[in-house]
Amino acid sequence: MTDALRPMSKQRLYEQVLDRLRAYVAEGGLGAGDRLPTERDLAARLGVSRASVKQAIVVLEVQGLVEVRHGGGTYLVRDSLDVEPVERMVERRRRLPDVLEAREALETKLAELAAERRTEEDLAAMRSALAHMAKEIEENRHGVEGDRLFHAAVTAAAHSSILAEFMRSIADQIAESRTESLRQPHRPARSLAQHQAILDAIEAGRPGRAAAAMRRHVRTVAKVRLLDWEPDGER
Repeated sequence: MTDALRPMSKQRLYEQVLDRLRAYVAEGGLGAGDRLPTERDLAARLGVSRASVKQAIVVLEVQGLVEVRHGGGTYLVRDSLDVEPVERMVERRRRLPDVLEAREALETKLAELAAERRTEEDLAAMRSALAHMAKEIEENRHGVEGDRLFHAAVTAAAHSSILAEFMRSIADQIAESRTESLRQPHRPARSLAQHQAILDAIEAGRPGRAAAAMRRHVRTVAKVRLLDWEPDGER
């Protein structure tokens, strides 16, 4: 039975607050580093509860668009509030645990095999990926492409066609988890350091150490604000 004619949901109140905040930033010409009004001020000016404003700010924080400083206010991280639709966030939150579980199972084994089978060409590809990621981070970017290149190089170094095919089959979901992780505060530099530990173990030909380093890394990837976010709110 189709659910196409299921009851339509009303827009959550905090989603309306998000729309107003997006317009406020655009019309005011605000950019990265600028401070938003306080939650109390926003609630008064918008005529909504502070709870609705807080829920909106949490969504912005989960998406890496603002930084909430304890006792110091809320600051823009980017030059606009291009907010991802909440329903898309809900869907990603639903599937993310399964993706992370698959990543840990597959990539831990890939790292182990890479330590046994890597060639000098494989090691060069991993080093190049880390250099690319470091450059991205220096340019105040998240390092997404360097991260992708590194994990692709580890996969290639395992020389397992079946495992590589499994990784290709969930490439889109892995990309989602990568972006989600790297937009967490201070995460890019931490990921780069973890990648280096993985490379060191692979280069040393230590399969157990490489697997453990990859497992630690993927479990860090799993620590994202999205999984702590509760999407249901006032309507």
